[in-house]
Amino acid sequence: MSQISMHIRHCILYEFQLGNNASAAARNICAALDKGAVGDRTCRDWFKRFRTGDLLLKDQPRSRRSLESDVERLKALIEDNPRLTTRDLSAMVGCNQSTIDRHLHQTEKVNKLGTWVPHQLSPDNMQQRITICNFLLCKRDRYRFLQQIVTGDEKWVLYVNHTRKRQWLGPEDMPEPEPKNDWHPKMVMLSIWWNFQDVIYYELLPRRKKKTPRFTEHNSKI
Repeated sequence: MSQISMHIRHCILYEFQLGNNASAAARNICAALDKGAVGDRTCRDWFKRFRTGDLLLKDQPRSRRSLESDVERLKALIEDNPRLTTRDLSAMVGCNQSTIDRHLHQTEKVNKLGTWVPHQLSPDNMQQRITICNFLLCKRDRYRFLQQIVTGDEKWVLYVNHTRKRQWLGPEDMPEPEPKNDWHPKMVMLSIWWNFQDVIYYELLPRRKKKTPRFTEHNSKI
């Protein structure tokens, strides 16, 4: 258990001994420490425990069966709504966030961001994608069209590309500052073409020559 968690529990006990209710205790602790440091429900749970005469601040041992039921409920909640945060799950299951993190790690769940899409796909859009994919898969076996595709692109490439790297330092040491790139760094235009196997051709825009429609037309002919 972290020191801050134990400190918050001491604060909850202090508020209980002052005679405050759970909501007032949560407000006072959040005002003193940080917004969101503790919730009303957490204070209510501890107050309920204190009223039984148990003033110990350590976690009570839980049975293996109880832990397994928490994990099963956690799995069900995630399957139903994978966008729930650990704070949401903590409130729904009745465990602290560190326990939720540990259970999620044990179930090999990974927190990922979904990719942006232009708009929500309709059922017709999704069916159209399936149809096109099936058509291309069938065509691949007969014509090997993927091996015939050549892709081209253009990109400005920096002569010197400064990147920040992490530094191994002592706890009290400050990392060395990294200078930012110039506002107008030296660059060159790279035109490149590749197929399924390798780069087949590339070309650099000559120095002091600007990108013009004629240059773009030249690349299209290549």
